[in-house]
Parts: sequence; C-alpha cells; structure tokens
Amino acid sequence: MLERMKHWARRLKRDVVALWIAARDPRTPWVATVVAAAVAAYALSPIDLIPDFIPILGYLDDLLIVPAGIALAVHLIPSAIMADFRRKADERADRPRSVVAAAVIVFVWVLGLAAVGFGAARHFR
Repeated sequence: MLERMKHWARRLKRDVVALWIAARDPRTPWVATVVAAAVAAYALSPIDLIPDFIPILGYLDDLLIVPAGIALAVHLIPSAIMADFRRKADERADRPRSVVAAAVIVFVWVLGLAAVGFGAARHFR
C-alpha cells in the first residue's frame, strides 16, 4: 500500500509539471489552459494559501484541493495531448516554480491581514 501511495504521489508531481507545460501549449483548449495554469501555479508556488502549520486545514489543500484540481485539468485536456505533455514532463529534470502564484498568495494574505487590522481598529475605537 505504501508503494502504491508513493507511485500516486510521483504521478501527481509529474502531472503538475505536465499541466504547467499544457498551459503554455496552443493545442490545449482555452478552458483547460485556464484551469491548468491555475492548478500548476498554485501547486508549484512555494507558498500555500492555507499554511501547513494550521491544524487540519493546512494539509487540506495538499490532500484534497490540489489533486482535485489536477484531476479536473487532466479531464479537460484531450488524452492524446495529455500523454505528450506527460512525456515532456518525464523528460524535464527540474521542477518549475511559480513566482507569480507566490506573489498572488502573499497579496491575498496581506489583504486579509489588513482587513482584520482595520476591523480591529474600528471595533476598539
């Protein structure tokens, strides 16, 4: 069972890179391009929307949201084209990083903290 889970995790990592490639390929349908770009950007971002140190919720995105997004994006891409993207992903030695996704997540956190700060300031004034 442990070996099956390791294989599943390796396939997910490969599919994230394949989706990153798919998001830049003109053969990918536009809806699949949008979903693939969003999923790959989030999965490759060094920053999580919900940090892992938050009990239970921190791992929720890693265990449910990311795999569900990958499954949706893979479903939207024609299987012959996805097979080509997976082959290209297997050939890649490095894992891409999404600095833009990291910046968006940091921006969302800053907005959230600002909203909490302004709310606290109004409440205690």
